[in-house]
Amino acid sequence: MTYLDRGNEALLEQQAVRESNARTYPRHLPLAIREASGVTVTDMDGTEYYDCLAGAGTLALGHNHPRVVEAMERALEADRPVHTLDITAPAKERFVDSLFESLPDEFAESAKVQFCSPAGTDAVEAALKLVKTATGNRSVLGFQGAYHGMTSGALSLMGDTDAKEPLPGLANDVHHLPYPYDYRCPFGEGGEAGHRIASRYVENLLDDPESGITEPAGVILEPVQGEAGAVPAPDEWLREIRRITRERDIPLILDEIQAGLGRTGETYAFEHAGITPDVVTLSKAIGGGLPLAVVVYDESLDAWEPGAHAGTFRGNQLAMAAGEATVDYVLENDLDDHAAAVGARLREHLESTAERFDEVGDVRGRGLMLGVEFVDEGADWQGAGPHAPDSDLAEAVQSECFDRGLIVELGGRDSATARFLPPLIITEQQVDDVAAIFDEAVAAAVREQRRTREVSA
Repeated sequence: MTYLDRGNEALLEQQAVRESNARTYPRHLPLAIREASGVTVTDMDGTEYYDCLAGAGTLALGHNHPRVVEAMERALEADRPVHTLDITAPAKERFVDSLFESLPDEFAESAKVQFCSPAGTDAVEAALKLVKTATGNRSVLGFQGAYHGMTSGALSLMGDTDAKEPLPGLANDVHHLPYPYDYRCPFGEGGEAGHRIASRYVENLLDDPESGITEPAGVILEPVQGEAGAVPAPDEWLREIRRITRERDIPLILDEIQAGLGRTGETYAFEHAGITPDVVTLSKAIGGGLPLAVVVYDESLDAWEPGAHAGTFRGNQLAMAAGEATVDYVLENDLDDHAAAVGARLREHLESTAERFDEVGDVRGRGLMLGVEFVDEGADWQGAGPHAPDSDLAEAVQSECFDRGLIVELGGRDSATARFLPPLIITEQQVDDVAAIFDEAVAAAVREQRRTREVSA
């Protein structure tokens, strides 16, 4: 019997025996995938699911998009190199052409690119090395709620303390600042008042000789915090952070690893605010589903020596072919505009669900990067925000979604936020289907939670 002849249960049992305890998704999404096309996947038992995880945002064009498959097939059939370290080749130069074409002109005209090992976290590590080398400084400022990856430097910048707690010896001189999370404003204000306080806090900290923080090598942030539960930074706040860092000659690093390439309704999320960063980290969607990560930065920072950052698989030519096809398709078909339109449609559906259930505390995000946060209004809560996050209900909703043929991931505080990251090619009809399944799942999970509480009362 081959693996293709086995069902979900057999493969999941084997996975549990052979893979590490660090595996995550199979614990809440118990399937083995046999086939995948567009916005759907089919498991080993023949059940089809709408995939609103899509490789954590990697699959901008969905599974096995013809444009991407054809690009890879052409490269293989023509005996093109697959692995070149950082030696150039036509596929690489074409990818860089497409990548630079996707960037705002003001940024692209003075940009340099560094190819990294294939995960986004390595792009973050490279960006940290870059700004430290260029400035001669060592402190790095990040933000609460941040997720930048799982390697040492990136992990040090993470907001979630659970992943860091068992690991001594992470990077020094890393400092976390308050992020303007409207629903759970760290200053108890929210809205315009909250983000104005947040930007003033940063400016005062940088100018205070008693702040305890040495002159920073850089500031790094996500224009939309992904793993934190699709929390978008206000445009005005981003503009203020850009002003503050520029006036003090502090490089601003924007992590677009999850939000980049059309997902938020602009090609890059920072374009909503109309700012020009110094450094951008990219991965996920730019590889067309294959591993690829780069740092794009202003040439004024290009002060490191040859070999200052390297990686064996930074020459993944097949990923560059797939990436070129993906970037070109996104640009040619205005998928950023499409993401804005169908994202607004999905958000309207989600807000309609929220109006029916007090257990939904917040619906937020941009484009096709959306989050629905579940709360417990009856819990004793002294933290930020009006109500405690309800991770149990969120997990129940995720399970009900899965049972109905919808894959969503959880994130945010206490993993109480259902996150939507569908492929950018999702249609209006598919959005309506996804929203209907989600609404049914929320109703079922809330109904069961209320019944259980009534029984135990």
